[in-house]
Amino acid sequence: MFLEQTYHIEELIKRCKAGERKAQELLYRQFASKMLGVCFRYATDKMEAEDMLQNGFIKVFQKLPDYRGEGSFEGWIRRIMVHSSIEYYRKHHKMMQVVDIEEAGNESSVNPLATAKLAAEDLLALIRQLSPGYRIVFNLYAIEGYSHKEIAALAGITEGASKSQLSRARSILREQVIKLEGKKYGYAG
Repeated sequence: MFLEQTYHIEELIKRCKAGERKAQELLYRQFASKMLGVCFRYATDKMEAEDMLQNGFIKVFQKLPDYRGEGSFEGWIRRIMVHSSIEYYRKHHKMMQVVDIEEAGNESSVNPLATAKLAAEDLLALIRQLSPGYRIVFNLYAIEGYSHKEIAALAGITEGASKSQLSRARSILREQVIKLEGKKYGYAG
């Protein structure tokens, strides 16, 4: 009997590369919930996130022979999910193009004590409320750690547009955090 705890991730990968369906199912079950969270950051709703997840895992299994065991396997899957989600989004939605700006700077900072009080779920909910272009750029830059050059290539926009969208997303999030904190703690705003 093929039990999940019988195999380490390396053995599971080896069995997946050999085309064993049960191993693929186990690998999927091991990473699906975490990767759904990644996809959800780029999706408009849960159903779309699930579609992105399915497309992403198809690519994971297609590209698995190329995985050389260097670095984190979860990180490798995450990168595929991000790329697959952006590809899905670009195919099914129009990306919002923002006019380039010279520099996306001069931003005032949010009170660190206010953001410390903000629950992670609240922040993720605020990010999901951003328009798609802002949300994608914000996620790629602030959460996934991509550079503006990489974002521009992935999203099909210029580096200046990436900087502009990030700046605007931060500004919108800052305003929303202040409003949310004001409501939570009875401040005017």
